[in-house]
Amino acid sequence: MKNKCFIGLGTMGFPIAGHISNNGYRVKVFNRSEEKSSLWLKEFAGESADNAAEAAQNCDMVFICVGNDNDVEDVVLGSEGVLKELTTESVIVDHTTTSSVLARKIEKECLKKGVFFIDAPVSGGEVGARTGNLTVMAGGNNDAFNRVRVILDLYSRYCKWMGKSGAGQLTKMVNQICIAGLIQGLAEGMDFSERAGLSTKDVIKVISQGAAQSWQMENRWETMLKDDYKHGFAVDWMRKDLGIALSEADRNGSSLELVKLIDTYYSEIQADGGGRWDTSSLFKRLQGK
Repeated sequence: MKNKCFIGLGTMGFPIAGHISNNGYRVKVFNRSEEKSSLWLKEFAGESADNAAEAAQNCDMVFICVGNDNDVEDVVLGSEGVLKELTTESVIVDHTTTSSVLARKIEKECLKKGVFFIDAPVSGGEVGARTGNLTVMAGGNNDAFNRVRVILDLYSRYCKWMGKSGAGQLTKMVNQICIAGLIQGLAEGMDFSERAGLSTKDVIKVISQGAAQSWQMENRWETMLKDDYKHGFAVDWMRKDLGIALSEADRNGSSLELVKLIDTYYSEIQADGGGRWDTSSLFKRLQGK
């Protein structure tokens, strides 16, 4: 059995790579910060490498979870990228949220060497990564996707192939578009409740039993009332994701009026020093008015 390679041991990548290791696979990891690799090796079985290419040696599958488009392009196509070491029929799975343009570009370059590239962004946050309950939306070659499915199932509760290259990233954009609207709606509803003198705790208990129920409502209302935002998915990352969606909308002609507005709200939170706060801090913005 060949090694599995994992690039990027951040908030999401660290536990995801751990699930692969815990299920008996030999895992080689690389992270730009050696400290993260050392911490991972203290918790899980595997070995580390000095660069992405070295990590990919003798591996048939490479999993990536890094920061943005430039990071992904560098670890795949760069001078020390994984593509240099991969052989024909190997598969690269990218869990980073990027543009669909990048996914198609990298797939084209990989196919020149007979390597498959799957864009497979995830949803479920840090908790989902740690508990193995992520949702994976994938684009690329369907046969290659089915080959890596056995690994994806180790840390996901739902995993689906969405279509050709870029389809996974496009699906993730829809996910972020919908989440942005849900959080803003929840923030406005709770702010209204507080200013109306209601018990917001009781309000949430009632309306969460009906059509207003959502994951955001179930998992975020308590921390929002406690003014606790030092957790979850950071505003900085949400703005990155919304920016990707807005750029795609310019290309396909769709209208994202609400997303544009909420993006400006998040920019205000960043300006107030809340770039690392959870996205539910839209409530804090309203409470401060």
